[in-house]
Amino acid sequence: MRYKNHCLAALLVALLALSFIYGLMLGARRLPPYPWLETCYRQYVLRQYDRYDKFHSFYKETDVRSLISIEDESDVTEKRDELVRYVWKDDGFPYARLPDGVEEGVEDDKYSALANLERIDKIVVSMEHGIDSVVYHFRPARSNRRLVIYHEGHGGDFVLGKGAIQFFLDEGYSVMAFSMPLMGMNSRPKVDFPSFGRLLLSMHNYLRFLESENFSPIKFFVEPVAAVLNYAEKNLDFRSVAVVGISGGGWTATLYAALDPRVSKSYPVAGSLPLYMSHVTCTGEYEQFLPDLYRAANYLELYVLGSYGEGRRQLQVLNKYDNVCLAGDGYLTYEKEVQRTVAQLGKGRFDVYLDDSHKGHKISRHALDVILDDLESRL
Repeated sequence: MRYKNHCLAALLVALLALSFIYGLMLGARRLPPYPWLETCYRQYVLRQYDRYDKFHSFYKETDVRSLISIEDESDVTEKRDELVRYVWKDDGFPYARLPDGVEEGVEDDKYSALANLERIDKIVVSMEHGIDSVVYHFRPARSNRRLVIYHEGHGGDFVLGKGAIQFFLDEGYSVMAFSMPLMGMNSRPKVDFPSFGRLLLSMHNYLRFLESENFSPIKFFVEPVAAVLNYAEKNLDFRSVAVVGISGGGWTATLYAALDPRVSKSYPVAGSLPLYMSHVTCTGEYEQFLPDLYRAANYLELYVLGSYGEGRRQLQVLNKYDNVCLAGDGYLTYEKEVQRTVAQLGKGRFDVYLDDSHKGHKISRHALDVILDDLESRL
């Protein structure tokens, strides 16, 4: 009896092992029934979106054109100035702001296997309330003298973007990698609030308690990028600067490109949709649904500001089958209106690319290829 039980246990283990191996092969080689399962999943995602979309279809009633209050270059200047005033109050855009520390040639085992990597420089930007930003500058051994700012999202540390970092290094790009405030290697300080006591700033929603007439926590998201670009402009010799961001990093790429014309090309991936489409947007954190910020410049106007200028370009990438948020084709309600405004201004370009190659909330390899093609092209 005991022998029989051992045989059954061994058989069960063998079946489980074979199932596991076949499962790996099924995904890697797309063996049957993988194509059928993938089709079912994609149809499920879109069915869920369609059901929600039908219930909230009032978003299609929005007069999108009326939401864009930019008609000429003076409007661009005025709108950008208003945005800068919101973020930095009376201090203006921090063109003189430099990092608080630069350490050349740091060792980090997480990146030791990267190819075409000469060295990593660690850059630190320290800000109010003990909040900082730790940035890695991945310097290629073989360089094309172009810079890509890579910005990770709410998922955490930019190590999650190691594949994208390697992708751009392979092409000779320098990569400066950022995490969002309070994430990755960035600090999570404890702050004393007069009315609330001591709080650990462990999530973005707590930042609202720092908001005042004289201070905006939104600077924590964009000032590190400004400081690092100032440093690069002073000490390095890049021919162009592009920003690529995923999720919350895509949101950051959108906002930063609107603030700083030095960014020639921006690629926010799964980063935002206009507020009138909030039914298909992530639940969101503090920064994504901040009324005063979007009164200064709403999402559509941010897209225009990030696209406008000689040689400037914004390609927004959305995942058709995104399993977190922003799925579907709702962008069709605004793409042509943003394009019309940018064309009317006479400089720059805006487009949306719908990535249907996968079913995740990520930058796919296909999207990276599309971004690279666009980076290498001329307007």
